[in-house]
Amino acid sequence: MAAASVGVVELGFVESAPAWRLRSEQFPSKVGGRPAWLGAGGLPGPAGLACALCGRPLAFLLQLYAPLPGRADAFHRGLFLFCCRTPPCCAGLRVFRNQLPRRNDFYAYEPPSEDPPPETGESVCLQLKSGAHLCRVCGCLGPKTCSRCHKAHYCSKEHQTLDWRLGHKQACTQAGDLDSTVPDHSFLFPEFEIVIETEDEIMPEVVEKDDESEIIGSMGEAPEEELDSMAKHESREDRIFQKFKTKISLEPEQCGEKRVVLRIKVDRRLTILRYGRGIAPIWVSGEKIPQETDIPDCPCGAKRVFEFQVMPHLLNYLKADRLGRSVDWGVLAIFTCAESCGLGTGYTEEFVWKQDITDAA
Repeated sequence: MAAASVGVVELGFVESAPAWRLRSEQFPSKVGGRPAWLGAGGLPGPAGLACALCGRPLAFLLQLYAPLPGRADAFHRGLFLFCCRTPPCCAGLRVFRNQLPRRNDFYAYEPPSEDPPPETGESVCLQLKSGAHLCRVCGCLGPKTCSRCHKAHYCSKEHQTLDWRLGHKQACTQAGDLDSTVPDHSFLFPEFEIVIETEDEIMPEVVEKDDESEIIGSMGEAPEEELDSMAKHESREDRIFQKFKTKISLEPEQCGEKRVVLRIKVDRRLTILRYGRGIAPIWVSGEKIPQETDIPDCPCGAKRVFEFQVMPHLLNYLKADRLGRSVDWGVLAIFTCAESCGLGTGYTEEFVWKQDITDAA
C-alpha cells in the first residue's frame, strides 16, 4: 500500500499474487485485470471511460492505493488509471480518484486480514454490494444487458459484440452462473500486484560539466546563432536524460524497429512507477514537459499537484503487442487535486500527462 507522505519517494514493482489479494476488500495496488473498485457508488460510467480520441471503451491499466495521512475523509483513497488499447488509436488516457473515511458503508473498520479467506474461488465478481452490475469484458460499470438472457451486463455495444462472438451466443440460454464462465476476451492486461518500497536515497551524484572542447572540422555556412541554439538544446537534453538515468539506473534496450523500452533494474526487478505526492516528476526527455498552465485546475478550484508517474518498464509486463499496434509511452505523469477535495462515495476525474518515448529521440 502506498502512503502519501510528503517528500517521501516510493517505487512500485509488480509481483504475482493470488486472486483474493487483488479484491477490493484488500485495498490492493495492482496492474491489469478488472478494477478492484474502492467503494460501490458513483463509479464512472461508459461515457467517462470512453477514449476521448476514438470513442472506444478504455482498458483498466492500474490502480494505486494512496491514503492521505492526517485526512479522516481520505483514510481510504484510490487512483484508477485507464488507457486505450484499440488499434490504431492506443493513445487515450483517463484517471479517476475516490476516497472514503475509515468508517463507511462498504468496508470494515479494522484492516483486512493478511490470511487467505476460507473460500478462495476464482469466479469473477461482476456485481458490487451496492447492486451495480459490471461489464463481463472489462469490469467497468455495465448499464446495458443482453436482450435475450437479461443476465449478462456490458459497458458498450463493442463489448457486448465481443462477448457474443467469444461464447455468450452459446451460453446465453443455458442454465447456470454466467460469472463462472467468463471467457478470455484478450482485452484485459495481465494482472499483478504492485508492491511499494521506499526509494534508496543513497544514490551516486552525477555532475557533468558542459563539453567546452573546440569543434573540429569545417562547419560550412552554419550561422553562429544556430550553433548556439543547437548546443544549448543538446546540453539540456543530456542533463535531463542523465538525471533520469542517475535516479533510476537505466539500461536501454531496443525493442522492435521504432520502439525503445527503457528498462530500470533495482534489485533485479523493473520499477514500474514512482510515487511522491508534491515532488517533481522525472522526465525522460526535454521535449513535451508540461508548464504550470498545461495542468488544469480541479473543478473545485484547487491546483493539481504531481502524485505519481508510470514508467515505460510496465510495458514489459503488459503483452500489449498481441492486439497489433501497441500502447506505448515514455512517462505517464498523474496530477491530482492539491486539496484532494471531498467526493462522498463518488469518483472524480484527475489529469494525466503523457510524454512519449519518441519525444526522447
